[in-house]
Amino acid sequence: MPKTKTHTGAAKRFRITGSGKVMRRRANRNHLLEHKSSRRTRRLDNEVRLSPADEGRIKKLLAR
Repeated sequence: MPKTKTHTGAAKRFRITGSGKVMRRRANRNHLLEHKSSRRTRRLDNEVRLSPADEGRIKKLLAR
């Protein structure tokens, strides 16, 4: 059986921590930042844990 390949689209969007949690970036931090408040863009800066309901699916795509 061939090796499972990493889904490159998922690899660019998610990362797995040492303890196995899946982290993602927050939405609304891409463009049109000028009119968003600094407070809002700072809050959106941090990574956040992916919902446990979606974790299994993403871990399969990342094939670790």
